Amino acid sequence: MKYDVIIIGSGPGGYVCAIRCAQLRMKTAIIEKYNTLGGTCLNVGCIPSKAMLDSSHQYHDAIHKFESHGIQIGTPKIDFKQMVARKQSVVDQMTKGVDFLMKKNKIDVYTGHGSFESANKVKISGEKEEVIEGTNIIIATGSKPLSLPGMEIDKKRVISSTEALSLPEIPKHLIVIGGGVIGLELGSVYNRLGSDVSVVEYAPSIIPTMDAGLGKELARVMKKQKMKFHLEHKVKSVTTKGKTVTVKAEGKKGEVVLEGDYCLVSVGRKPYTDGLALDKAGVVMDERGRVEVNEHLQTNIPNIYAIGDVVKGAMLAHKAEEEGVLVAEQLAGQKPHINYNLIPGVVYTWPEVASVGKTEEELKAAGIEYKAGQFPFRANGRAVAGMDLDGFVKILADAETDEVLGAHMIGARAADMIAEVAVAMEFRASAEDIARTCHAHPTTSEVTKEAALAATDNRAIHS
Repeated sequence: MKYDVIIIGSGPGGYVCAIRCAQLRMKTAIIEKYNTLGGTCLNVGCIPSKAMLDSSHQYHDAIHKFESHGIQIGTPKIDFKQMVARKQSVVDQMTKGVDFLMKKNKIDVYTGHGSFESANKVKISGEKEEVIEGTNIIIATGSKPLSLPGMEIDKKRVISSTEALSLPEIPKHLIVIGGGVIGLELGSVYNRLGSDVSVVEYAPSIIPTMDAGLGKELARVMKKQKMKFHLEHKVKSVTTKGKTVTVKAEGKKGEVVLEGDYCLVSVGRKPYTDGLALDKAGVVMDERGRVEVNEHLQTNIPNIYAIGDVVKGAMLAHKAEEEGVLVAEQLAGQKPHINYNLIPGVVYTWPEVASVGKTEEELKAAGIEYKAGQFPFRANGRAVAGMDLDGFVKILADAETDEVLGAHMIGARAADMIAEVAVAMEFRASAEDIARTCHAHPTTSEVTKEAALAATDNRAIHS
């Protein structure tokens, strides 16, 4: 069988690319080695983790907020088995939705492991072995959890994010190695459900790649939620004996020894290219195991492209989707563009954390003169009504032109609020533009307006 486009991998990058190719009237095939479509994001990543975050958030509110709202329910009980089952039902619904979209768009789906036979041919090893041919081939195989020497994952007591989403019980003490997005999200799930949670992070702050103010505020809030942090600690060893995991870490004040019943290793992810046989196609990888691509996401072989976690850049589902659309439209002769500076980053803890554009640290390092305006959620009517007082919005604008250079938020619904600033920045809006845009009252989006007002002549109304 010959196709215009063959896509290896059905995660957000792969399946979105396939749909756009089909919309542009290309004969399209997609290869997925697992029995369900959607990749890591839909099956063991973004979607199931948000389902667990939402369930644990509901439980936390029932314990800590319902009484204040005048709702008497007694002491809530957790049916953890049902919570995990609900998570799986969400996953099933989403993956079936992708399956429907493949059928709707007449995309041929092959189940099995895809590997290159040549620059134009892909072998599929599944229930049967077959070879298909494509004019263009797109690598969208994503990433997998990273482990480091001394903290090997056994999937029983020393676990990755995949196992953390389907544990047989709520941990008594969960040790999290890594204070990034994945570790904090899953750590917060179990913290809300009653686990003791200890986070060990090598850097001096959590979420170290985001604006420093966000990490400082999130650490303050999470400590208030009883999570414990061991910052600037290097893990020396992780050992298991029976149901006990022991983590030894070295800090400035000496060694710390932590004992728990589970240890979540969340030190990052690495590109997944195992078994692709890239050498048979002549595709080059870089020193970090990523597929090398140019600005058009084209490899050194002109008809082979790569997108998402398998190439350079942030490992984000929405980045992969945009790259999938870009490649599809390029193949159709269009000239799309991605502004990588405007791809938002989000941490789905509560409060949520969201960021787009440059951080203060990046602007200082680049020698760019800027203004900063910040406004707290606790001065916002909707936040007060909802008892979500923690956090702030910070707008960074060029000191001379007032163009918005970055926005950094921590607070209720920040994950949704960041889109407003991303759109504004796409059109090169000034802080004044945001400040003079009418925002509905009462909404948490008014915090963004007030931060923009603060960035323009320090004239926030409600401060």
